[in-house]
Amino acid sequence: MGRIIAKIADFIRETDKLMLLLCIAATSYGCLAVYSATMHLNSLRPLMVQGIGMVVGVLAAIIISGINFEKYSKYWYLLAIIGLVPVILTFFIGWAPEGTDDKAWLNLGFTTFQPSELLKVCFIVTFATHLNKVKATINKLKTLIPICLHGAFPVVLIHFQGDDGTALVFAVMVLCMMWAAGVSWKYFVAVFATIFVASPLIYFVIMNDDQRTRLMSMFDIEADIMGSTFQQYRGRMALANGGFWGQGLFQGSLTQSEGVPEGQNDFIFVSIGEELGFVGCMLVLILLAAIALRAVRIARNCNKNSGKIMCVGFFGMMLAQIIMNIGMCVALLPVIGVTLPFFSAGGTSLMCMYLGVGLVLSVYKHRNTRTLYLRDKG
Repeated sequence: MGRIIAKIADFIRETDKLMLLLCIAATSYGCLAVYSATMHLNSLRPLMVQGIGMVVGVLAAIIISGINFEKYSKYWYLLAIIGLVPVILTFFIGWAPEGTDDKAWLNLGFTTFQPSELLKVCFIVTFATHLNKVKATINKLKTLIPICLHGAFPVVLIHFQGDDGTALVFAVMVLCMMWAAGVSWKYFVAVFATIFVASPLIYFVIMNDDQRTRLMSMFDIEADIMGSTFQQYRGRMALANGGFWGQGLFQGSLTQSEGVPEGQNDFIFVSIGEELGFVGCMLVLILLAAIALRAVRIARNCNKNSGKIMCVGFFGMMLAQIIMNIGMCVALLPVIGVTLPFFSAGGTSLMCMYLGVGLVLSVYKHRNTRTLYLRDKG
């Protein structure tokens, strides 16, 4: 019993309590928002799933943080298998939820699971390990080509799975981690210039009709309010209803009448905006910004290169999802099916987000030489 108490005391002493508390605060706020957005269903299941995801996720983060992140790098190939196998299975036995056309989920019977969420966390470790191993020659072409192929692999894989929103999240993670690893800015300029030049080819050849329609809807949200822009049009109405203070928790006229599709999931930010107004939305942004910036701070204070890159990978994942999700909620970006971290409904995605938090906490705990206490031997 004394040993257990000592372990708990070590965890409290060594972990980044602020990071963990911020994540718990954001998730608790998200649980409240999910409950309000699903009251019309007359079921507590969405709230229960979110609550269970939070409890399991926090416990998983604590366990992961207790293991030195360098050990994860040592066994990167196991994490690659764990991350890739479920994604590959979706090409054979994938399941598409109602209202979607990409089979990016696995139906486990008692629940569903989106493997790409787990792949994000596994990729952070494998890519950080790769970048750390070649840091001395990071800017040589013979080094960069394998790195780019490694980074492009999950992007292309998830694209062919049909989930382009998540593919873009991976792309942002790749760029952020390469920047943190010391890749020269000249290569980034060359990449963005190439994308700009190739944009007509991307639009007319690579993108399908539905993707082009969603992209063009950004410029005229009222062009097809009963079709391609319906969700964003209703979302903008809900945000306008909220004003500064909101209509009140559990009182949103569109939120409580299922007036905004996916109001508990991709459009949870809209539901919060209608019921808690501008103030509620700002609190969401403050919490998410604090978590993301805390990850950057931990990266800066870590003297181990692989740890820095892992933290930046988590930051890139959060940054991409926050910008894409809120961008589509306020009709500045097309609807691409990206969830809002810690807020959108989904137990497995929430738990996977906490796996990433666990990695960041591990970097914080093991960022330097281990602290020795009086009871330690040797």
